[in-house]
Amino acid sequence: MPEPQTGSQTGPLKLRAVDEEDLSVISAILQDALVPVGEMAWIPEDRRFVLVANRFKWEPGTNVPSAEFQRTLTGLRVDGVTAVKRRGFGRGDPSQILALLAIRREEGAILLDFAGGGSVRLETAEVLCHLDDLGEPWPTQWRPSHPVG
Repeated sequence: MPEPQTGSQTGPLKLRAVDEEDLSVISAILQDALVPVGEMAWIPEDRRFVLVANRFKWEPGTNVPSAEFQRTLTGLRVDGVTAVKRRGFGRGDPSQILALLAIRREEGAILLDFAGGGSVRLETAEVLCHLDDLGEPWPTQWRPSHPVG
């Protein structure tokens, strides 16, 4: 399970994932995060992939009263990445915004799945991720929703 590294439940998150179970927690936290294409980068010499996302704060206790929700900037770092493959979008428009649906483990890789069929495949032999909230949250009136069926 990711280890919370900071105080309160509603404060900034700082988590680490070292296995598939941990990764599923980070995936749930980042569900519906908005990620500009220009805010994703692979740093080959460091074997690191990073992104900055505008995430919806799904954690309990952060969206009270229910009419006011929150978003915050969050950084995700994945270490040990040997290659990156993109599908369903290009790097040509750095302002294009993708909606993150899930992060999952696959044999030899971590996959980031986006709405509309886009994905990023991070080739890595291990799970080693860090998630850090970057600053203060702000209110939003929009809560992401998903149609059932």
